[in-house]
Amino acid sequence: MRFTRKDEEDYSLQLTPLIDVVFLLLIFFMVSTAFVDFTRQLDIELPDSQSGAPVSKTKVYTIEINMEGSVFLDGRPALIGEIAEKIAQHGDEKRSVIIRADKKLHYGQAVEIMGICRDAGITDIGLAVQ
Repeated sequence: MRFTRKDEEDYSLQLTPLIDVVFLLLIFFMVSTAFVDFTRQLDIELPDSQSGAPVSKTKVYTIEINMEGSVFLDGRPALIGEIAEKIAQHGDEKRSVIIRADKKLHYGQAVEIMGICRDAGITDIGLAVQ
């Protein structure tokens, strides 16, 4: 009597489908990740506006004022008196200032910063809005 021998099952791991799944997971996580904007480090709620224009100048300073009244120049803490000195250091190049102030902040503090910037020789002063 002749017996037929069963073929042994192949228990090897197929790499091609595994690589496909890994790439699909990589693409999924890259697309679903929220990208961080490091220029906006403070939690400031900006007021709304219906119109606005993008800024495109040589040197743009960003002055941020949070709800407690703390002032930050380009992401670094600064005193109000230091702002004019730091802005005036860059000489004759075109300069502009964007003030990002919390909408719950007192109006007088933003106006004081605008006056300091104007005294430093900057005529292009903007207020950031959403």
